[in-house]
Amino acid sequence: MEFFKQKTQINFLGIRRWTYVLSLVLIIASFASIAIRGINWGLDFTGGYAIQMSYHTTPDLNQVRAKLKKAGIEHVDVVTFGSPRDLRITLAPEHGAQEAVTSDNKTTQEKLAKTVQAALGSQAQITQVSYTGPQVGAQLAQSGLLAMVVLVIAIMVYIAMRFEMRFAVSSAVALAHDPIIIMGFFSFFQLRFDLTALAAVLAVIGYSLNDTVVVYDRVRENFRKMRRTSVTEVVNRAINDTLSRTIMTSGLTLIVVVVLFFLGGPTIHAFSLALIIGVVVGTYSSIYVAGALAVALGLDRQALLPRAKVAADDLP
Repeated sequence: MEFFKQKTQINFLGIRRWTYVLSLVLIIASFASIAIRGINWGLDFTGGYAIQMSYHTTPDLNQVRAKLKKAGIEHVDVVTFGSPRDLRITLAPEHGAQEAVTSDNKTTQEKLAKTVQAALGSQAQITQVSYTGPQVGAQLAQSGLLAMVVLVIAIMVYIAMRFEMRFAVSSAVALAHDPIIIMGFFSFFQLRFDLTALAAVLAVIGYSLNDTVVVYDRVRENFRKMRRTSVTEVVNRAINDTLSRTIMTSGLTLIVVVVLFFLGGPTIHAFSLALIIGVVVGTYSSIYVAGALAVALGLDRQALLPRAKVAADDLP
């Protein structure tokens, strides 16, 4: 199935200087936002309280959140836990009170449980209250960062073995380009970044890699067919050849994650939003960053063409 009935002739690499500038501006702005505003880490990374509650009938989660907000309990996650009548409420300690929480944790849990019970009324019954310290969250953040670094290195090795080292470097830069912009977006708008958002970022890396490998494979194929054309024209032709597939894949994926964002509930907002940004940015990077950067690094025909076999009569 093709999105375009005729082959496109778009000169993608003709504007690569402008796309370089755009990517550089976005990356610098992302780093600046992360350095100045920081990242609004979710409870998975900061630590906090988890309260399990049981209802006699299935509760309305929006009403539960509204009651907690009315009682002054902010930054709270409410999800079903086990059955539709059981809820898990997670919330962070009060701002600036982390030391007090750890020194008198039992008293704080009792006060918090009474506040939540009073806000939700007698139809809800607290079954368990637990606390997770910030050390666990810090370990999760380090593990997530390590996972992304290891993933990019492994991808570089794979691309270098399958294609060529300049492709490996350009694909690594393109893949790092996507999560940096996603993190910058979350930082600028102070959206909560939790484990689901981290999972979405890792998924975006794999999604973007798939598009990039398809383009690289077509570049290698075109080098064998288009022997009298320049490297820029070969890469341009490869991007145009795969453009229909890219638009179909990205468009359908984007439709799904947009529906997931609006209808999936607040629990997976961070996950779906990170995927929406990642699909858009990943499609852009696979078209304008990966191939163009390989050309800028000096990609040549000899690097991808198979070496000529030496005849037996030519051997000394």
